[in-house]
Amino acid sequence: MATDGSQTLERGLTALRLIAGRPEGLTAGEVASELGVHRSIAYRLLAALVRQGFAHRDGTGRHRPGVAFYTLAELARPPLLDAARPVLHDLAAHLGVTACLVVAEAGQAVAVAVVEPPGAGPRLSYRVGSRDPLERGAGGLALLAARPPAEGEPGRVAEVRSRGYAATGEELIPGVFGVAAPVGRAVGEEPAAVTVLTHRKELADGAVGAVLEAAARLAGTRATPPVTDAGTAGPGRE
Repeated sequence: MATDGSQTLERGLTALRLIAGRPEGLTAGEVASELGVHRSIAYRLLAALVRQGFAHRDGTGRHRPGVAFYTLAELARPPLLDAARPVLHDLAAHLGVTACLVVAEAGQAVAVAVVEPPGAGPRLSYRVGSRDPLERGAGGLALLAARPPAEGEPGRVAEVRSRGYAATGEELIPGVFGVAAPVGRAVGEEPAAVTVLTHRKELADGAVGAVLEAAARLAGTRATPPVTDAGTAGPGRE
Protein backbone atom coordinates (compact mmCIF):
# COMPACT_ATOMS: atom_id res chain seq x y z
CA MET A 1 0.00 0.00 0.00
CA ALA A 2 1.36 3.42 -0.94
CA THR A 3 2.47 5.70 1.87
CA ASP A 4 1.30 9.32 1.96
CA GLY A 5 4.68 10.46 0.68
CA SER A 6 4.85 8.04 -2.21
CA GLN A 7 1.22 8.74 -3.12
CA THR A 8 1.93 12.47 -3.22
CA LEU A 9 5.00 11.90 -5.38
CA GLU A 10 3.06 9.63 -7.72
CA ARG A 11 0.26 12.16 -8.05
CA GLY A 12 2.74 14.95 -8.70
CA LEU A 13 4.46 12.97 -11.45
CA THR A 14 1.08 12.10 -12.96
CA ALA A 15 0.13 15.79 -12.91
CA LEU A 16 3.38 16.59 -14.71
CA ARG A 17 2.61 13.95 -17.34
CA LEU A 18 -0.85 15.43 -17.80
CA ILE A 19 0.31 18.99 -18.42
CA ALA A 20 3.15 17.76 -20.64
CA GLY A 21 0.59 16.05 -22.85
CA ARG A 22 -1.68 19.06 -23.23
CA PRO A 23 -0.11 21.90 -25.26
CA GLU A 24 -2.98 24.22 -24.33
CA GLY A 25 -2.20 23.77 -20.65
CA LEU A 26 -4.42 22.65 -17.78
CA THR A 27 -6.07 24.48 -14.90
CA ALA A 28 -5.89 23.16 -11.35
CA GLY A 29 -9.54 22.16 -11.65
CA GLU A 30 -8.85 20.14 -14.79
CA VAL A 31 -5.88 18.43 -13.16
CA ALA A 32 -8.03 17.62 -10.11
CA SER A 33 -10.66 16.10 -12.37
CA GLU A 34 -8.08 14.02 -14.23
CA LEU A 35 -6.50 12.77 -10.99
CA GLY A 36 -9.79 12.23 -9.20
CA VAL A 37 -8.75 14.38 -6.24
CA HIS A 38 -10.04 17.52 -4.51
CA ARG A 39 -9.03 20.78 -6.18
CA SER A 40 -7.01 21.82 -3.11
CA ILE A 41 -4.77 18.76 -3.57
CA ALA A 42 -4.25 19.60 -7.24
CA TYR A 43 -3.35 23.18 -6.28
CA ARG A 44 -0.68 21.94 -3.85
CA LEU A 45 0.78 19.51 -6.39
CA LEU A 46 0.94 22.15 -9.11
CA ALA A 47 2.37 24.76 -6.73
CA ALA A 48 5.21 22.37 -5.86
CA LEU A 49 5.91 21.76 -9.57
CA VAL A 50 5.93 25.52 -10.20
CA ARG A 51 8.31 26.17 -7.29
CA GLN A 52 10.75 23.59 -8.67
CA GLY A 53 10.49 24.97 -12.19
CA PHE A 54 8.88 21.84 -13.65
CA ALA A 55 5.65 23.71 -14.39
CA HIS A 56 4.74 27.26 -15.36
CA ARG A 57 1.44 28.97 -14.52
CA ASP A 58 0.40 31.61 -17.03
CA GLY A 59 -1.82 34.64 -16.52
CA THR A 60 -4.97 32.65 -17.27
CA GLY A 61 -4.24 30.06 -14.59
CA ARG A 62 -3.25 27.32 -17.02
CA HIS A 63 -0.20 25.16 -16.32
CA ARG A 64 2.39 24.07 -18.85
CA PRO A 65 5.80 22.39 -18.55
CA GLY A 66 8.47 24.70 -17.13
CA VAL A 67 12.11 25.22 -18.01
CA ALA A 68 13.33 22.58 -15.52
CA PHE A 69 11.20 19.98 -17.28
CA TYR A 70 12.93 20.59 -20.60
CA THR A 71 16.37 20.93 -19.04
CA LEU A 72 16.08 17.60 -17.23
CA ALA A 73 14.75 15.91 -20.35
CA GLU A 74 17.70 17.24 -22.35
CA LEU A 75 20.26 16.09 -19.78
CA ALA A 76 18.75 12.60 -19.54
CA ARG A 77 18.11 12.08 -23.26
CA PRO A 78 19.69 8.84 -24.52
CA PRO A 79 22.38 9.47 -27.20
CA LEU A 80 20.51 7.09 -29.50
CA LEU A 81 17.70 9.63 -29.87
CA ASP A 82 19.97 12.16 -31.59
CA ALA A 83 21.12 9.53 -34.06
CA ALA A 84 17.57 8.24 -34.58
CA ARG A 85 15.89 11.46 -35.66
CA PRO A 86 17.51 11.85 -39.11
CA VAL A 87 17.08 8.11 -39.74
CA LEU A 88 13.37 8.32 -38.92
CA HIS A 89 12.93 11.48 -41.01
CA ASP A 90 14.47 9.75 -44.03
CA LEU A 91 12.35 6.65 -43.49
CA ALA A 92 9.08 8.58 -43.13
CA ALA A 93 9.80 10.70 -46.20
CA HIS A 94 10.88 7.75 -48.33
CA LEU A 95 7.95 5.48 -47.50
CA GLY A 96 5.21 7.98 -46.71
CA VAL A 97 4.57 6.36 -43.31
CA THR A 98 4.87 7.28 -39.65
CA ALA A 99 8.30 6.21 -38.37
CA CYS A 100 9.07 5.60 -34.69
CA LEU A 101 11.81 4.52 -32.35
CA VAL A 102 10.47 2.33 -29.56
CA VAL A 103 12.16 1.03 -26.41
CA ALA A 104 11.08 -1.48 -23.78
CA GLU A 105 9.88 -0.30 -20.38
CA ALA A 106 7.86 -2.15 -17.76
CA GLY A 107 6.65 -4.79 -20.20
CA GLN A 108 5.61 -2.30 -22.84
CA ALA A 109 6.94 -0.86 -26.08
CA VAL A 110 7.19 2.90 -25.59
CA ALA A 111 7.59 5.38 -28.45
CA VAL A 112 10.46 7.76 -27.63
CA ALA A 113 10.69 9.41 -31.07
CA VAL A 114 8.00 9.77 -33.73
CA VAL A 115 8.24 11.32 -37.19
CA GLU A 116 5.24 11.71 -39.49
CA PRO A 117 5.66 11.83 -43.27
CA PRO A 118 6.05 15.26 -44.85
CA GLY A 119 3.33 16.82 -46.98
CA ALA A 120 -0.37 17.40 -46.54
CA GLY A 121 -1.61 13.90 -47.35
CA PRO A 122 -3.34 11.48 -44.97
CA ARG A 123 -1.19 10.22 -42.11
CA LEU A 124 -1.34 8.01 -39.07
CA SER A 125 -0.98 9.96 -35.86
CA TYR A 126 1.16 8.31 -33.16
CA ARG A 127 2.54 10.24 -30.21
CA VAL A 128 5.76 10.16 -28.25
CA GLY A 129 4.98 8.27 -25.06
CA SER A 130 2.48 5.91 -26.71
CA ARG A 131 2.64 2.46 -25.13
CA ASP A 132 1.81 -0.97 -26.53
CA PRO A 133 2.26 -4.45 -25.02
CA LEU A 134 5.52 -6.17 -25.88
CA GLU A 135 3.76 -9.39 -26.85
CA ARG A 136 1.61 -7.73 -29.53
CA GLY A 137 2.40 -5.33 -32.33
CA ALA A 138 5.45 -5.11 -34.56
CA GLY A 139 7.45 -2.83 -32.28
CA GLY A 140 6.99 -4.96 -29.17
CA LEU A 141 7.81 -8.19 -30.97
CA ALA A 142 10.98 -6.66 -32.43
CA LEU A 143 12.05 -5.58 -28.93
CA LEU A 144 11.53 -9.08 -27.57
CA ALA A 145 13.49 -10.50 -30.50
CA ALA A 146 16.39 -8.18 -29.67
CA ARG A 147 16.86 -10.02 -26.39
CA PRO A 148 18.50 -13.43 -26.01
CA PRO A 149 16.10 -16.38 -26.38
CA ALA A 150 14.10 -16.97 -23.22
CA GLU A 151 12.34 -20.10 -22.03
CA GLY A 152 8.61 -19.90 -22.64
CA GLU A 153 8.74 -16.94 -25.03
CA PRO A 154 6.06 -16.86 -27.75
CA GLY A 155 7.03 -18.89 -30.79
CA ARG A 156 6.73 -15.97 -33.16
CA VAL A 157 9.42 -14.08 -31.26
CA ALA A 158 11.90 -16.72 -32.40
CA GLU A 159 10.60 -16.28 -35.95
CA VAL A 160 11.14 -12.51 -35.75
CA ARG A 161 14.63 -13.06 -34.34
CA SER A 162 15.44 -15.45 -37.19
CA ARG A 163 14.32 -13.20 -40.05
CA GLY A 164 15.26 -9.89 -38.43
CA TYR A 165 11.94 -8.06 -38.52
CA ALA A 166 8.34 -8.20 -37.33
CA ALA A 167 5.28 -7.45 -39.46
CA THR A 168 1.76 -7.27 -38.05
CA GLY A 169 -1.60 -6.26 -39.43
CA GLU A 170 -4.46 -4.77 -37.40
CA GLU A 171 -3.14 -6.42 -34.27
CA LEU A 172 -3.41 -3.43 -31.96
CA ILE A 173 -5.51 -0.92 -33.89
CA PRO A 174 -8.02 -1.77 -36.63
CA GLY A 175 -6.71 -0.72 -40.02
CA VAL A 176 -3.13 -0.17 -38.87
CA PHE A 177 -0.20 -2.20 -40.21
CA GLY A 178 3.28 -2.20 -38.69
CA VAL A 179 6.79 -3.29 -39.57
CA ALA A 180 9.66 -3.16 -37.08
CA ALA A 181 13.30 -4.20 -36.90
CA PRO A 182 15.41 -4.40 -33.74
CA VAL A 183 18.41 -2.11 -33.50
CA GLY A 184 21.63 -3.84 -32.49
CA ARG A 185 22.37 -2.70 -28.96
CA ALA A 186 25.57 -1.84 -27.20
CA VAL A 187 26.50 -3.77 -24.07
CA GLY A 188 24.37 -2.68 -21.14
CA GLU A 189 21.81 -0.84 -23.25
CA GLU A 190 18.13 -1.70 -23.41
CA PRO A 191 16.86 -2.88 -26.82
CA ALA A 192 15.33 -0.46 -29.29
CA ALA A 193 13.45 -0.96 -32.54
CA VAL A 194 12.74 1.08 -35.65
CA THR A 195 9.03 0.84 -36.43
CA VAL A 196 6.81 2.12 -39.23
CA LEU A 197 3.02 2.39 -39.00
CA THR A 198 0.54 2.94 -41.80
CA HIS A 199 -3.12 2.46 -42.73
CA ARG A 200 -2.05 1.12 -46.11
CA LYS A 201 -1.19 -2.57 -46.21
CA GLU A 202 0.72 -2.25 -49.49
CA LEU A 203 3.02 0.35 -47.94
CA ALA A 204 3.74 -1.94 -45.00
CA ASP A 205 4.39 -4.89 -47.31
CA GLY A 206 6.93 -2.84 -49.25
CA ALA A 207 8.59 -1.33 -46.19
CA VAL A 208 10.61 -4.29 -44.93
CA GLY A 209 13.85 -3.55 -46.77
CA ALA A 210 13.85 0.14 -45.83
CA VAL A 211 13.10 -0.64 -42.18
CA LEU A 212 15.94 -3.16 -42.01
CA GLU A 213 18.27 -0.66 -43.64
CA ALA A 214 17.23 2.07 -41.17
CA ALA A 215 17.81 -0.25 -38.19
CA ALA A 216 21.23 -1.24 -39.52
CA ARG A 217 22.10 2.41 -40.12
CA LEU A 218 21.13 3.29 -36.57
CA ALA A 219 23.02 0.30 -35.17
CA GLY A 220 26.10 1.57 -37.01
CA THR A 221 26.09 4.69 -34.81
CA ARG A 222 26.70 2.56 -31.72
CA ALA A 223 30.03 1.60 -30.31
CA THR A 224 29.61 -2.18 -30.53
CA PRO A 225 28.30 -4.56 -33.20
CA PRO A 226 24.58 -5.43 -33.17
CA VAL A 227 23.42 -8.32 -31.04
CA THR A 228 20.60 -9.15 -33.45
CA ASP A 229 21.25 -10.40 -36.97
CA ALA A 230 18.90 -8.42 -39.21
CA GLY A 231 18.08 -10.78 -42.06
CA THR A 232 17.03 -9.97 -45.57
CA ALA A 233 13.92 -12.09 -45.85
CA GLY A 234 10.98 -10.75 -47.78
CA PRO A 235 7.67 -9.43 -46.44
CA GLY A 236 5.54 -11.59 -44.19
CA ARG A 237 2.72 -11.46 -41.64
CA GLU A 238 2.12 -13.24 -38.41
